[in-house]
Amino acid sequence: MDRCVVLVDAGYLLGAAASLLAGDPSRSKVTVNHTALITALRERAEAETGLPLLRIYWFDAAPDRRPMPEHRRLRVLPRVTVRLGALTRAEGRWVQKGVDAAMHAELSELARNRACADVVLITGDGDLLPGMMTAKEHGVAVHLWALQAADGDFNQSEDLVGEADERRVLDREWIEGSFSLREHSSMFPAPGARQEIAKILAAPPAPPAVAPPVVTPAAAAPASAAPADGGPQPAAAAALKVVPTPKDLAGRASSVTPITPVANGTVGPGTNGHGANGANGANGANGHGALAQAGPVLRWSSDRGWVDRPAPEPAVTAGDSLPTLAQLTTAEQRWADREEDITSIGGDAHEVGQVFARRWSERVGDAERLTTLWPDYPRIPHRVDGELLRYAARFGLLAHKDDQIDEHDRYAIRAGFWKELAARVPGGSMVVDD
Repeated sequence: MDRCVVLVDAGYLLGAAASLLAGDPSRSKVTVNHTALITALRERAEAETGLPLLRIYWFDAAPDRRPMPEHRRLRVLPRVTVRLGALTRAEGRWVQKGVDAAMHAELSELARNRACADVVLITGDGDLLPGMMTAKEHGVAVHLWALQAADGDFNQSEDLVGEADERRVLDREWIEGSFSLREHSSMFPAPGARQEIAKILAAPPAPPAVAPPVVTPAAAAPASAAPADGGPQPAAAAALKVVPTPKDLAGRASSVTPITPVANGTVGPGTNGHGANGANGANGANGHGALAQAGPVLRWSSDRGWVDRPAPEPAVTAGDSLPTLAQLTTAEQRWADREEDITSIGGDAHEVGQVFARRWSERVGDAERLTTLWPDYPRIPHRVDGELLRYAARFGLLAHKDDQIDEHDRYAIRAGFWKELAARVPGGSMVVDD
């Protein structure tokens, strides 16, 4: 078949380009224009082989073989097929598994089925030597392309170079047509450059729940509440202690007024409690006998038996009443959002937060409605915050250890969210600093 095929080892291509441009083989050092790169590969392959392109195969690795944002962008481009191996952690570094085997199998199948007359290989791994030899045995011409090495030396297996039919080097000028140095300040913004992140980091943590002190009737009851006849206090009151449950501690507010039992064993209700002598209980304003608003405790067990206590209403802010993005999005918009995510969104944490905020604010419609968020800044309404982080997870912003988003990325995502809202919602510039 008079067509050509290009097989790209992405690990080699991106690593060699980063070494040449940034002096570091880490692919995170460079930004890739995938559309320009694929176009350049196609044009050069067709020019050098003199044959039309059948397909470009892009071989790479990803955790659990789940496509990363760059893979989703690549596989929707014409004449591009993405093949993914596994990315695993070994001895403190990431290692590709199955990529070489997949390239070998694809090369052998293409040659055996006579699907092409020429194959362009962009790789440096000597493990592909058997596949190259198999392709040549089936009458396929093998073109081996290298990227210009940073030190001027070879960055390919000598055996591959010796076995290839044709050899070419993609020089720096060609590489710079599709690659550029990454602006790391935008991916990992410093607190000085992004003050809104610093503001979130500097926000005081929520005060810890404070347990009420253990109070015994003997220490807390006023002298006037003692029995009129001077007799001994009831045994139940002497034994009573206020012991909070875990649920009580979890829901208790930071400032808790101790619950003071009166002498007859009845907890004073604040303003109208009654002691044993029939007098009014201590007034809540003077700090004695006040019934604290405890957390969501169902029942207490004590020497007096079961005591029911009502749970307070959960604290709800105005922002919690706002609809989520999913509730505001139609099926057509969801499809368009997915297309934009695949083709246009780069996956930078700050950018992800901005994209989410833009869509949400546009679909809420009334910007005045979103001004209810500013009193709670930097807190994002709980349902919206969860939806924001789930959206960010689509872009590979999960730490591979526990499938959790890295702490720094979470701050950047939320900072991007607030910055975009500040530009769209009245009053935002007074709250979110640029």
